[in-house]
Parts: sequence; structure tokens; C-alpha cells
Amino acid sequence: MSTPTDSAEQVTTNQPQARWYERRSTRIALGAVVPLLLLAAWQITTSAGIFTPVQLPSPGSVIDAGVELLQRGELLTHIAISVQRVLIGFAVGGLLGLLVGALVGLSPLASALLGPIIGAFRAVPSLAWVPLLVLWMKIGEESKITLIAIGAFFPIFTTVATALQHVDRSLVEAARAFGLRGTRLLTQVQLPAVVPAIFTGARLALAQAWLFLVAAELIASSMGLGFLLTDSQNNGRTDRLLLAIVLLAVLGKLTDALLGLVERWAARRWAG
Repeated sequence: MSTPTDSAEQVTTNQPQARWYERRSTRIALGAVVPLLLLAAWQITTSAGIFTPVQLPSPGSVIDAGVELLQRGELLTHIAISVQRVLIGFAVGGLLGLLVGALVGLSPLASALLGPIIGAFRAVPSLAWVPLLVLWMKIGEESKITLIAIGAFFPIFTTVATALQHVDRSLVEAARAFGLRGTRLLTQVQLPAVVPAIFTGARLALAQAWLFLVAAELIASSMGLGFLLTDSQNNGRTDRLLLAIVLLAVLGKLTDALLGLVERWAARRWAG
């Protein structure tokens, strides 16, 4: 006769073991391989003189440009302003996307009324909004944040609306049988069921917010990474241009990683 200890050992033995490349430390190490190879190729290319320093400055030149801006007190200001714009625009656009997405996903009438027009506006390029926003809101922070919010709105709207339209009908009917209606049904059953979709949309929205940042900072900006990018291009400072690109990539990845931590917390919270 098998004992509880034997059964526990058997269950443990039968559990699939994580492959070596699925371990967290290994994934982090593997994630650094390609960036390091690209950095090495960049250094070799510039050392061999394949490109002029104006076309492709060396990694050391880009670091020197960053140190120069840091010593002048400009680099951290550029970073802080851009991060602030992205986070505010992401919060506004993401919240609106969540609300409108929930409305369209839960109401066939709202889907019929709003779905086509929102789908049409989603196809409008980011730069096409710039002249209109300048005309309506002038060149202050409102126009920049609004443009970023527009970029963040569509991904989360699309994922939430689609996910809510495909929530298991038997789950909803079972909740209604227990007396859940309206807001209680939404908050206790339907939204928890689409938590993964909400965070998928949020991560796409955050990436879109960073993409729209550069277009937003074309609106008569004097600070920010988007301004640094375009100003460096106009002045022929390729080292600063590459610095801005690297910083945008790093900040985008960092903010996405932070959102990933929130996603894991939410998954545990709703799973519990």
C-alpha cells in the first residue's frame, strides 16, 4: 500500500522539470548576448574605419556625449521630462481605452456605434494629429500628452473589447444565477477573466506611448529625448542622436519590465 509520503514523492517526480533556458538567471544571461554582440560589432566597425565618425560614431563617443550632457545638467532633465510625459499620457490613454473597451466589449449596441469609427481613427498616423492638436491646444504640455494618450488608447481598447466579447458565456450565466448583475458582474467576474488581456493591451499601449513621444516632442519642444533626437539630427551630432535612441530603448524596456511585475502581482491577486 502506498503511503502519503510515497504519493507526494510520485507527484513531485512527475512534475516537468524546467529546461535550462527557461530558468530566470539563464534567460537574463541569454537576453544580454545579442546586445553585447551588437556592441562588439559596432566597436569593430568604427575601429576599422568602415564609416566616418559623422555617419557612425564609436560607442565611446556616444558615452562621452552622454557624460557631457550629464555634466551640463541637461541629460537627466531630458529623461525626466520624457518619462513624465509618457507616464501621464499612458495613464490617461490607458484608462480611457479600458473604459471604452469595456463598454464596446459588453454592449453590442456600443460595439455597433463606436467600433467602426474607432477602427478608422486607429489607422491615422501619429504625425497627422500634430497640426490639429497645435491648432486646438497650442504648443503646451496638453497637446503633447494628448498625442501620447491617443497612441496609448488604441492597443488597450482593442485587446479589452475583444477579450470581453469572448468571455466564457457559461461563466457569466453562472454568475448571474448567483445574483451578480451590472457593476458587480463586471468587477467580480468579467474583468478578472480578462486580466491577461488587459495587461497585454497595457504593455502594447506603453510601447506605443514611447513611439508617440518623439512625434509629441516635435510640437515646439525645447526639452525631452524626442527633442534631443531631432535637435541632434539638425546639428549633425550623430553621437547625441544615437545616445537618444539608446536611452529610449532602455527606458522603454525598464518601464515594460516594471509593468510586467505589476502584471505578475495582478495574476496572483486574481488567481487567489
